[in-house]
Amino acid sequence: MLSVKMLKPYYVKEEDKYIRVVLAYQYFSLMMDGEVYHFVPPLEAREIRINRGTQKIENKDAVFVFQKGKQYRRISLADLMKVKDFQQHLSSILSPYMIMPQTEVKKDNIDHVIMELERSNLLRLIDRALDEKNIETFQLYTTTLKEM
Repeated sequence: MLSVKMLKPYYVKEEDKYIRVVLAYQYFSLMMDGEVYHFVPPLEAREIRINRGTQKIENKDAVFVFQKGKQYRRISLADLMKVKDFQQHLSSILSPYMIMPQTEVKKDNIDHVIMELERSNLLRLIDRALDEKNIETFQLYTTTLKEM
């Protein structure tokens, strides 16, 4: 059974295309077969690279080495991604850095709100024109309202 005992980044580096989560010995350990194995960075991979555009991990083939005493275990990032608590830890690390792209739905909602505000404003202006008995402005605003 494989589980994450601790996963904290040594640092997170933001670049134009990537977010790089750099790992260090003291901050990454796994429970394997009831024993704690600590990450050993200089032996193979030491970072997780996420594409900012696709928000997907780019280096799934990276291999991380873990040590307990004289025993070494190699685990690929793809295998680590299958561990649920690894995904949870990684998500919490990345959440401040991941910016969700604005979807068309949000843009449509904003446009809808603006249209409703403009319509309410026109209705208020029509009421004011009626109160002031100003036929010209009343006709102008009602015509504009019909065209919306």
